[in-house]
Amino acid sequence: MTMCFIRKLLVIITFFFTITLLAQKNLIGYYEPSVALNYEAATNYLHNFSISNRNYIYNEEAYLFKTRQIDLSHFSELKISSNKSISLGIQYRFRSNFEPDKTNELRLTQQYNFTNKPDKIRFGHRFRSEQRLQPSQTVFRFRYRFAVDLPLQGDKLDIGEAYLISSTECLLSLAKANTPSYDQRFSTQIGYKLSEVSKLQIGLEYRLEDYTNQLEHVLFLNSSLIFSL
Repeated sequence: MTMCFIRKLLVIITFFFTITLLAQKNLIGYYEPSVALNYEAATNYLHNFSISNRNYIYNEEAYLFKTRQIDLSHFSELKISSNKSISLGIQYRFRSNFEPDKTNELRLTQQYNFTNKPDKIRFGHRFRSEQRLQPSQTVFRFRYRFAVDLPLQGDKLDIGEAYLISSTECLLSLAKANTPSYDQRFSTQIGYKLSEVSKLQIGLEYRLEDYTNQLEHVLFLNSSLIFSL
């Protein structure tokens, strides 16, 4: 039953993705797969390693498949209570290898996260500050994300069952000699618990980028394979 549900959902996601592309003219579409590893190094201390690959699938009113960038990331997370944590992250973005007129980027991240779960639905709040270090400038970015997740069968997630994650995130980007840039993001994903140590997630993310200056619509089809040791 779960796999049948997921197959139907994928059909709906693909249909929505296609219709959205056809409906927008100033829109960029991406497919971004990722693989992540969560490793508990000590009690209340966690490492996260991930690699993601962003690919154009729709740009300038044309369908294509072209790699845009590869991101390598690491986060160190310290749990300060059962539902609160602080994290430090570092990410390197390889972009000039695929678009010679663009530059690579080093990103530093500081994060505070807390959750509450009054019932089977969990609510999450994430605050981030980032420094995006590029050869021509440094961009300071501030982010807040609100997310909900819940199992789609029963009150807890078991192997072979699906779950839902939905979120919205607002972002403010500041850089010297540039006007402030505001973004808003909306995301929905379906996850599936493959085993005690692995999960698969797939879904859509819609972004309104720089909506107070030059609005750009961006749509992502995301997939993630997550391992937890």
